[in-house]
Amino acid sequence: MSRRIPRRTRLLANTVGIIVLLVCLFPVYWMISRSFLPRNRIRNPEPAWFPTDGTFANYDRVFSGGTFQDALITSLTVTLMTVVVAVLFAFLAAVAVSRFRFRGRTSFILTLLVIQMIPAEGLFISQYKMLEGMSLLNSVFGLTLVYVAVVLPFTVWTLRGFVDGVPRELEEAAMIDGCSRVQAFFRVTLPLLAPGLVATGVFGFIQAWNEFTLALVVMTDPAKETLPVWLVGFSESRSRGVDWGAIMASSTLITIPVIVFFLLVQRRMVSGLTAGAVKG
Repeated sequence: MSRRIPRRTRLLANTVGIIVLLVCLFPVYWMISRSFLPRNRIRNPEPAWFPTDGTFANYDRVFSGGTFQDALITSLTVTLMTVVVAVLFAFLAAVAVSRFRFRGRTSFILTLLVIQMIPAEGLFISQYKMLEGMSLLNSVFGLTLVYVAVVLPFTVWTLRGFVDGVPRELEEAAMIDGCSRVQAFFRVTLPLLAPGLVATGVFGFIQAWNEFTLALVVMTDPAKETLPVWLVGFSESRSRGVDWGAIMASSTLITIPVIVFFLLVQRRMVSGLTAGAVKG
């Protein structure tokens, strides 16, 4: 018999949760509200909590020149390619590690952990030389290749846990009903792995979208910059000081694709799809 949580405890927990939520949301609100304020209002010592005299001038300065649009296209292309390739290869590797026993399996798993411990900065020179040798500098394909190598180890490790969580009995039952091993996997197991595929895809999307240092090293051509690199150059190109209004506006625009992507896949991130799949 489950023990009922006291009302006072639930009220306290809800209050703490609301406070934490407000603390996390306040920087986002501050960024969005500053993006609609004129320059003189942003520099005012008295903070303006609500942009009652808001303006779109900051967004006009972001879109002027067309460099933001070019960086947006580059970031979207690299990020989507990274997610698709990384999730595909991670899925195959996770299935192989989880469902099969082969020589070198343990070494492969340990290698994934060791790779995660290596600082990214320690690989910049070798990565740069590798891409330079293949003539892939300032190339969307070259940056995608590096991003996949960065995202893949954690993605494999995460997906392996999801594959292990799907009971083997489901595949065995499908094989008894006449399916081959491949058919049983794709008809029974694969749909149950959707939350894991989405979760790892979201992780890869956020990591590739926000990555700065590798893009700064690989994409040296200003016309091939990703959004994080473009934002730094945009903030430094203001001769009359830092244009905080335009920076807040551009930062707001950069967060929109991540939010849209998450809203599109959030239903699949609900855990527990396998609950009750195996009984008795």
